[in-house]
Amino acid sequence: MDSPLPNLEQIRTVAGLLVLTTLLAWESWKPYFTFFARASRARGQHLVRNLAIGLLNGALIALCFSLLWAKTASWSDAQNFGLLHRMPLPVWTHALAAILLLDLWTYAWHRANHRIPFLWRFHRMHHSDPHMDVTTAHRFHPGEIFVSSALRLPVIALIGTHIWELALYELLLAAIVEFHHANVGLPAPLDRALRVFIVTPDMHKVHHSRIQQETDSNYTSLLSLWDRVFQSFRLRADPKAIEFGVDGWTATQHQQLPGMLATPIRQPTLDIRPPDTTRE
Repeated sequence: MDSPLPNLEQIRTVAGLLVLTTLLAWESWKPYFTFFARASRARGQHLVRNLAIGLLNGALIALCFSLLWAKTASWSDAQNFGLLHRMPLPVWTHALAAILLLDLWTYAWHRANHRIPFLWRFHRMHHSDPHMDVTTAHRFHPGEIFVSSALRLPVIALIGTHIWELALYELLLAAIVEFHHANVGLPAPLDRALRVFIVTPDMHKVHHSRIQQETDSNYTSLLSLWDRVFQSFRLRADPKAIEFGVDGWTATQHQQLPGMLATPIRQPTLDIRPPDTTRE
């Protein structure tokens, strides 16, 4: 069962825009942190900067990798190459296994970005956002996106992923990543129930904490399973007290587009935190 889905990025973009619009409305109606309560202009600038990075990354993937991912999946299928192609699995069992393995790779890649200094140079641009909201889900350095997209090629082949399974995973991943970055809160019982299966806002807020022990936790992007299996799961009893960002990287020059793109080659600055006029 293979579906002709040549433009995976277009599918992910449409789904992402729908979720993004919904979450932006939710953040406006009932924000968890009142970052921009008195500064709608600052919120707009924050949104434009992060989404501009997201559009740049989307163009990079569409131009350089979407077709390559599709061709790799088709080659793996035609050659009966890859782990799952060697197993006589029913269609949806095959799909579930593909999603699990793709998400395991995403967990491993994310954890490597925190452990390997060279990769962290790029990934810290994502973490340096002091006002995490749904747009932060799009704030990844193009260098990180290029490397992760290139490494996904052998992963697709080794797993033996069908093209439609990859499309399904991309759809789920885009929606959940935007959801758990959003500046929203769920009732505690609902967040607790959902994080048995997926990453929730309370869970991912911990990952964006300034405290390194908390930043180095909760690496999974879709299924919360992996943080439990690999013992990197962590919660905070007081998520309202979490401060976002990376020490040395929240100054104004690191938050403008040129500074964001130069993050891998810049040196940190002394964090002198002025009064936050965007809060109530």
